[in-house]
Amino acid sequence: MTANDYGFDTLAIHAGQDPDPRTGAVVPPIYQTSTYAQDAVGAPRLGYEYSRSSNPTRDALQECLAAIEGGRRGLAFASGLSAEDTLLRTVCRPGDHVVIPDDAYGGTFRLFSKVLENWGLDWTAVPLEDLDAVRAAFRPGHTKLIWAETPTNPLLNVADIAALAGLAHEYDALLVVDNTFASPYLQQPISLGADVVVHSTTKYLGGHSDVVGGALVTATDDLGDELAFHQNAMGGVSGPFDAWLTLRGIKTLGVRMDRHCDNAERVVAFLREHPAVASVLYPGIEDHPGHEVAAKQMRRFGGMVSFRAAGGMEQAIAICNRTKLFVLAESLGGVESLIEHPGQMTHLSAAGSALEVPADLVRLSVGIETVDDLLADLEQALG
Repeated sequence: MTANDYGFDTLAIHAGQDPDPRTGAVVPPIYQTSTYAQDAVGAPRLGYEYSRSSNPTRDALQECLAAIEGGRRGLAFASGLSAEDTLLRTVCRPGDHVVIPDDAYGGTFRLFSKVLENWGLDWTAVPLEDLDAVRAAFRPGHTKLIWAETPTNPLLNVADIAALAGLAHEYDALLVVDNTFASPYLQQPISLGADVVVHSTTKYLGGHSDVVGGALVTATDDLGDELAFHQNAMGGVSGPFDAWLTLRGIKTLGVRMDRHCDNAERVVAFLREHPAVASVLYPGIEDHPGHEVAAKQMRRFGGMVSFRAAGGMEQAIAICNRTKLFVLAESLGGVESLIEHPGQMTHLSAAGSALEVPADLVRLSVGIETVDDLLADLEQALG
C-alpha cells in the first residue's frame, strides 16, 4: 500500500496489517519469540531466523511507517535516539561534519556533543531557518548531512524543508528531518526532498504514553538497505510488543492530531491575551517568523506550544508546579496534556552551550481533553 493508492487514514489502519492468513485475525499478532524453527539448514521459514534481524510484528510496523511517510523503507528501533545513532554511524565516518539546528532537542544535542564527537564526528549548530547561515556552515567534502527539526524542540522554529534539501543535494549531502513534532499526518518531508525522516515513535505515533520507540524512513531502497544492515548489526531494534503498541497508536493518528491542533489553537489564543505571558511560540500565529513556510509544508500547525513567562524563570517554574490537568512530565504527543520547564528538564544537557534554552520558557504538549478544562487549568496556574 502506498500514498499513491490510498489516503492517509486508510494507510494508517491497513498498511502492513492484512488479516492474519492462518486465523483471519484482523489485528496483526504479537510474535513474542526470539527465534524461529527452520525447515532445513540454510532454509529459514519465510526468511525468519532471529528476532533481532526480523520479526513479523516489527515488519508490519515498518511497512506502515514507510507508507504513511511516503518513503521506500521503514525501520523501527528501541528509541528515537537509537534510531538517530544508527543513522549517523551508518552514513558518517570519523572526520565527517554535520550541520544541526541551534535549538535541537536536548537528547540529540547530547548525542552529538557527548557521544559522537568522541567518535570523531564534528558538528556546527546554526539557525536552519537562515539558509545563508546553513550554507556558510558547510564544509565541502566533509559535511555529510543537514540534521533538521521543524518545528524545532522547544522553540518551535520552522525550517524550509524543500530549500534545505536543495542546498544539501547541491553539496552531495543528505537532508535528515526529525518529524516527531509534526507527525506524518501534518508533514511529509520526503515529498519535499528529504532523504531520511526520523521519529521518536514514543510521541505522536504511539500517542498514549505507554511505549518507547524510534523510526527511520528512507526515500530510497539503497539507503534503506544500508540502514537495515546496521539496524541488525547494532541491534537497537523495537521489540514485538512495543511494535504492536505503536501500530495500535498509528491507527488513530489522524483523528488525534486534528484534536491536538484544535485544542492547541484555543490554548494559544488564551495565552496570547494573558498578562502573565510575555510571548507565545507557535507556528500557527500569523506573525510567527516561520508561519508562511509552515503553512506551505504542513497540513496544520501541531499540538506543541511554548511560551515565555513574564515573571522570568521563577514564575515559569511556579506555573509548571501549579497545573493539575497538565501533568508535569517530560515527553510529549500523548493523549494527555503535559507541561515542562525545558531548561531544567528535557534540555538540561544543553545548559551552558550555544543551544541553551531561555530560563523563562514553558513547553506544553496539548492533549485531547475537553479544551475548556485545559484553559481553566492554565488560568489557575498562571495566577
